[in-house]
Amino acid sequence: MAEGNPPPLTPAGYQVLLALAGGRAHGYAVMRFLDEVTDGSVQLGPGTLYRTIARLVADGLVEEVAGGEADEPHDARRRYYRLTELGRAAATRETELLALLVDVAAQAGLLAGRRRSAS
Repeated sequence: MAEGNPPPLTPAGYQVLLALAGGRAHGYAVMRFLDEVTDGSVQLGPGTLYRTIARLVADGLVEEVAGGEADEPHDARRRYYRLTELGRAAATRETELLALLVDVAAQAGLLAGRRRSAS
């Protein structure tokens, strides 16, 4: 993957990058974050989550990092991940595209309470 040219993201890929935008996390924390922020409407199963993370690592968008905090229970199987600079760029690009699409949807009356008048 060329530096500075992030690949297109799948919805699951974007959701993982969004979960990691606040800092490093392990897979279960990513699943819990998505469940909480979407009130349960987005749930990534373990298979989808870890395939997605593997793809993001292969694309250079996410990297595995050292374990958790000293006060957290130790689990040798737990792997932690964080965004790379390229991953942050990909997440930013996708967020800007989604914001544009939400604005268009609001103008079309598809988003309750956010309809805009034509300029």
